[in-house]
This record gives sequence, structure tokens and C-alpha cells, in this order.
Amino acid sequence: MGIRKALGFALIGALASTAAFAAPPPGHSGNPVFPGWYADPEAAIFDNTYWIYPTTSLEYAKQTGFDAFSSPDLVHWTKHPNVLAIADIPWAKKALWAPSVVKNNGKYYFFFGANDIKSDKEVGGIGVAVADKPDGPYKDLLGKPLVGAFYNGAQPIDQFTFHDDDGTWYLIYGGWKHANIVKLKPDFTGVEPMADGTVYKEITPAKEYVEGPLMFKRNGKYYFMWSEGGWTGPDYCVAYAIGDSPTGPFKRIGKILERDPEVATGAGHHSVFHVAKDDSWYIVYHRHPLGDTNGNHRVVSIDKMEFDKDGKILPVKMTFDGVTAKPLR
Repeated sequence: MGIRKALGFALIGALASTAAFAAPPPGHSGNPVFPGWYADPEAAIFDNTYWIYPTTSLEYAKQTGFDAFSSPDLVHWTKHPNVLAIADIPWAKKALWAPSVVKNNGKYYFFFGANDIKSDKEVGGIGVAVADKPDGPYKDLLGKPLVGAFYNGAQPIDQFTFHDDDGTWYLIYGGWKHANIVKLKPDFTGVEPMADGTVYKEITPAKEYVEGPLMFKRNGKYYFMWSEGGWTGPDYCVAYAIGDSPTGPFKRIGKILERDPEVATGAGHHSVFHVAKDDSWYIVYHRHPLGDTNGNHRVVSIDKMEFDKDGKILPVKMTFDGVTAKPLR
């Protein structure tokens, strides 16, 4: 590792709240893409602007709100502080994390996990908030969790909102080694049965699945991605499967993002940007700086994600330089 980057990450370790790092080459985003301890990044494109909504990576009791970041080109980022605060979620008491943000019928909907419940006897799970703008302020939509109980063994966390080509909205979620898919009502006020009558359908793709599900569609195929390993440790990683429908079945193909002893460890809980005009893809993920063993010390990075001629995802090469500018306008 070069002296420039070594010094940059030393500064990250020393300055948790204002994580400074060495300047990337001209025209590159650099990794991490913005300062501070952040994790579980959600990537979205709204009105020709890139948005990242991450978890504020602190001890659970201190994760009481979300910041957002916007960019016109993947290189220059603007921070939007406290777009959703725990004070605006009456049923949430601790531990807000893992955003999923989408636009629907002119409104912006912010799905989140809260309270880290361990049983159906506790109040918590997956909630949803709404705003008129992508930078909020977001307010709780339901006054209660959208999914507030365990189904098929899945802890109600780490939700991802998927919009299929036929207009159907799905929520894919789950921790504790189980993943579920549910069909959302069009206004996101609840869930409804699928065509076969199932409400909470398990689609766990492999025994290695842990958490952090994500889905996208490319060339008629459904790509299901997730994180494996422990989120605080060095072996956290991302794997994927491909299926013919959003409900699978999905067969694990393999890992595409994992630690690099020369760059970072614990790379996982990701999202993706897709620029449709040239079918370019970017993976947005968190990772631990080299030599830092504090599980909450995570930073957000972006690298290119590419496919082979058969549509399989190529292993991602983590970098310090990040990506070059990609304006949407």
C-alpha cells in the first residue's frame, strides 16, 4: 500500500467523526467516497442525481438517525444531515439501520430497520417513512412496523425494495440466515398475498446466506445478492445467484466481493448503481480500513461491477482510487 493511502487510513482511524483521507487522483471519487463511519449503503438515482443512504455506523444505542449524500457524477458528494430521525418514528427506541429508498407516485419512501428485535414479543422490525423530496425530512408512514414479526425464521431486518417490470413492488429482507420476499401494497401501507396465496415466501438462496439481500433484473434474469460472514469481522463478503423470477429458485454461484489484504477487510452489505444509457454498473459497499479491528469502523466505497459474456458477475477489484466521473445529465 502506498504512503499516501496508508496515511489516509491512519487519519480515518484517528478521526472517526471527520474521517480524513488522502486526495484521490484527479477525476476519481476516491475510497472511501465521503468521510465518516458509515455502513450498509443504499444506492439510488433520482432525477439524474446519485444518492447514497447509509447506516450511521456507531454502537446500536447511538444509531438514532440517517444522513444522506448526493452527487451529480459519483465524484463530488454533498452531505444532507439527519434526513430521518428516531424522534419521527414513535415506535422506534434504538438501532436504526440499513436503508432502502425508492420513489413511488411522486413521493419518496425510506424503508429502515429499527430496535433489533429478537422475538415476536418485542416491538420493532422493518418500518417505512415518507417525504416529498429525496433529502427529506422523512416522517413515519404507519405508526408501527410494516413487518414486525418473524416469518420462516427470518429476523425482520435488512430490507431491500425491488420494483419489477410489471409494476409490482416487493420487499426482500431477512437476517438470521433466512431471506423472505413479500409483495407490497401499491401505497406501501402493508403487504398482500402473491398469486399463489403466499404472503411471506422464503427464498433463502444458500446455507451461506446471512443478511443484506439485494435484487436487480438484467437481460431478463433476476440477480439475487447477499452478504455472508459476520459484519464486524474481516471475512464479511458478497455472493450472488441468478433466477428466472423474483421468487426463485436461486442457486448460489459464488462470491464477487471479499477482503483484499492490500486494500481493506470486511467488504459487504452493498447496493448498486445502474446507468441505463450504457449499461454500466457500480457496486456501493462498506469495508473496514486495514488494521482497524473496531467492528463499527466502516466506510463507504464505490467500485465498478462488470459482467462476463454469459451474464455472470466478475469478481470486484477493490480500489483506493474509486471510480471516475459519470455525469447523468
